[in-house]
Amino acid sequence: MTARPTYTADVIVVGSGPGGATAARALSRDGKKVLILERGRDYRDTVYYGTYLGALIYTEKMSFLYTQEGLNIIAPIMLGGATSMYCGCAAPPPAWLKDRYGVNIDREVAETITELNIQPLPEALRGEASTRIAQAAGALGYDWYPQPKFMDPRRSVALNKKFKCHATTMLGCRCGAKWNAAEWVDEAVQNGAELKTSARVSRVLIEDGQAVGVEGHIRGRKFTARAETVILAAGGLGSPRILQNSGLKDAGVGMAMDTTVMVYGFSSQNGTGNEPPMTWSWENDDVGYMLSTLTDPFLLYPMIAIRKGIGPALRWAQWHKMMGVMIKLKDDISGNLYPDGRISKGLTATDREKQNHAYDLCQKILVEAGARRSSIFMSPLRGTHPSGTVRIGEMLDTNLQSETRGLYVCDAGVFPESLDRPTVLSIIGLGKRLAAHLVGKR
Repeated sequence: MTARPTYTADVIVVGSGPGGATAARALSRDGKKVLILERGRDYRDTVYYGTYLGALIYTEKMSFLYTQEGLNIIAPIMLGGATSMYCGCAAPPPAWLKDRYGVNIDREVAETITELNIQPLPEALRGEASTRIAQAAGALGYDWYPQPKFMDPRRSVALNKKFKCHATTMLGCRCGAKWNAAEWVDEAVQNGAELKTSARVSRVLIEDGQAVGVEGHIRGRKFTARAETVILAAGGLGSPRILQNSGLKDAGVGMAMDTTVMVYGFSSQNGTGNEPPMTWSWENDDVGYMLSTLTDPFLLYPMIAIRKGIGPALRWAQWHKMMGVMIKLKDDISGNLYPDGRISKGLTATDREKQNHAYDLCQKILVEAGARRSSIFMSPLRGTHPSGTVRIGEMLDTNLQSETRGLYVCDAGVFPESLDRPTVLSIIGLGKRLAAHLVGKR
């Protein structure tokens, strides 16, 4: 019988999204022996990366993952995690993260903004229809701003490609303009880190209150990995599942989703679908929601719209005339992630009040932008940022360590509240801060 493979490292990082990739890169730079375990594969060089077929292949349950209440969750399982399928938006952490919870990542975030040249797209690339929506909002007294992006058109030029980060960039960026955390995994490997893909971690090994490694399967074969420091960065759904299997039963009790809906309206002018997503945004922090310009990709639209009825679905033929505004709610911590994989998460009464407030405003803005009022409708709910499942202040201290010594979490699950804004920049900041803590630099 072949012996079970056993790996050793100073630090095990489970997951390769923004938190895991950032921590792995920084720790490997400092000479730590790092083992990165990623459940998915590296799909960047496949012919179907960034296509509709690809989105089915590298998402959990082929993108048909739903909560018991019908909220659709898109959960990428691949090298780079959600940064392959995000809109490339960057937002600094909300002030309450530092003020209420004592987590200050301002320095790390500022460093990342400079390092990755994070800024809004050039004015000419923000989209005619998207800009029209922002101007309509301005005419109504709402000051929208150009959304800072992890997109740099110069990266496409360097690859001899044309910048094409439009709606389909949410399926994966094929033009190279959008930063992907997999790039920092590449750097970590160059620094000496070891990467294992198709590695599904089932639980953390704990002895006398100390993490000593993990175990799981690589391509169906059992393995064990040993290290005195384990960082779970498997995402807001993945990390709590591993923790539950490891005996930490409070993981996944309550969560946020930054629950999102799209509000669509049709006009005689070109719409937002062929423009970069989320180029203009605005937050209502008093009520608790964010608005931004966004349209579902062409072939995904009818699959989503049919859940609202035959009328919205038949609008597919007018997709190129459709203007979209995204509502992202600061939803309450609620629901449950069960050990058997079931997810319970819907809207609370307070969440619905926020949604209604935002929808009323979106209707006014779209009409001002030229949409026919009778054409406006709201899409079904979706969960864009599964988070708040392993919360700072409850399960984690301010250094992201759990009650188990040497066991840390660094992904969207650590947020103590819904962020109600793009999460990646904050997660990178947390990853840099954690790595500095582990090597005694903070």
